[in-house]
Amino acid sequence: MKIGIVLYPTFGGSGVVATELGKALAEKGHQIHFITYSQPVRLSSFRDNIFYHEVVVSNYPLFEFQPYETELASKMVDVVENEGLDLLHVHYAIPHASAAFMAQQILKTRGLEIPFITTLHGTDITLVGKDKSFEPVITFCINQSNAVTAVSESLKQDTYEHFDTQRDIKVIPNFINDFIADPVAQDMERRRKYAQDDEKIICHVSNFRKVKRVEDVVRIFHKINQTVKSRLLLIGDGPERHNVELLCRELGTCDRVMTVGKIRDAANLMSVADLFLLPSETESFGLAALEAMSVGVPVVSSNTGGIPEVNKEGFSGYLSDVGDIDDMAKNGVRILEDEATLNQFKMQAKEQAMKFSLARILPEYEKLYQEVKERFTTPQL
Repeated sequence: MKIGIVLYPTFGGSGVVATELGKALAEKGHQIHFITYSQPVRLSSFRDNIFYHEVVVSNYPLFEFQPYETELASKMVDVVENEGLDLLHVHYAIPHASAAFMAQQILKTRGLEIPFITTLHGTDITLVGKDKSFEPVITFCINQSNAVTAVSESLKQDTYEHFDTQRDIKVIPNFINDFIADPVAQDMERRRKYAQDDEKIICHVSNFRKVKRVEDVVRIFHKINQTVKSRLLLIGDGPERHNVELLCRELGTCDRVMTVGKIRDAANLMSVADLFLLPSETESFGLAALEAMSVGVPVVSSNTGGIPEVNKEGFSGYLSDVGDIDDMAKNGVRILEDEATLNQFKMQAKEQAMKFSLARILPEYEKLYQEVKERFTTPQL
């Protein structure tokens, strides 16, 4: 099958999942065409059956803001016509689904019929979508999609709550492709670059936006460190980084906190950690937590959105109310202070992550693609 995948090519969860999905489909023999404004960060080398089509945005001086949605729709039309695509799979509602609908209508006038599938990832519904100025467009795009998926049951229910749609939404969760062989064993030489042998490593990965509550991460770490000698490893960057650095100085923890910035393969670095913190205000899924679990790192998180569907209470880690840093710190200590308990949680974290393996999730997408293609091309009686 020839599939066009439209995505944000950044470090965000939707872009990562869309890219990894395309790579996996290509390995199974499908022809994948990524359509976006720059090469996806997870698409770092040439691969068979993968093609990249860059959306070049006009710099015509009349436009105060670049018309990306229009350029994207035009590029979709071009790729569908010239590459003979069977369907489009767009990740994130704005502006990808609206551009896909526009492309679909243009192609109809040229005698070509193509379905598009919209995958809802989170903030397109829970944050952007709640803005009343976007609501009519998102509702329309959901209703016009030939199929809609969401990455968690929580996000599916949020969509029904905030948008006027009766469209069937299929939950296909995010996934992990690589798993560490032995969650208990660690690369000690590499680990010693970040901590002493008698110290635990606590980590956090995010885009450092307000919703991630990264200051809570620092406060939780500060409390844990008073009982369990630890280091904090912060992976990522964003608008809250300066506030986080100020808080570290205020708490006197700067010598125990390392910020490494954005990296392509965060899970690889997370494998040296003993605990992952995710105290977010909201998460439609919690892909970073799943990545941590896949390399045997237990998770202490908030209990919001789709996180409880990923992090199993008392098994892969613990859940607390948003903002309850005392309870999160207490749960972190419960995991870290005893080596046998920590090792047990590491094994269980990987076991839980295996439920979201690519081998389990990929067939769900392939089945959906086939169903949509057949339904779209079969004449209705």
